[in-house]
Amino acid sequence: MAKAYWVSAYRSIRNQEALAAYAKLAGPALQAAGGRFLARGMPARIYEGGIQERLVILEFDSVAQAYQQALRALGDAVDRDLRIVEGVA
Repeated sequence: MAKAYWVSAYRSIRNQEALAAYAKLAGPALQAAGGRFLARGMPARIYEGGIQERLVILEFDSVAQAYQQALRALGDAVDRDLRIVEGVA
């Protein structure tokens, strides 16, 4: 079974405090659900129309496992593009 990758690109952050509170709870919950953080934070460089906002990449053992965690809501504190892609074997 191919691994799955959760890629969350934040377009804008309207409420830094709400995001920080979410991250405090979501980080440990995602790890407890089998997620492994590969990268998170601000981009080191931006190319081809990218924006200077937060990016998070996690690895899961399967798409199904990653999708279950994606159902968690952050409310309207951020505008983000959340995608789950299957790894290549």
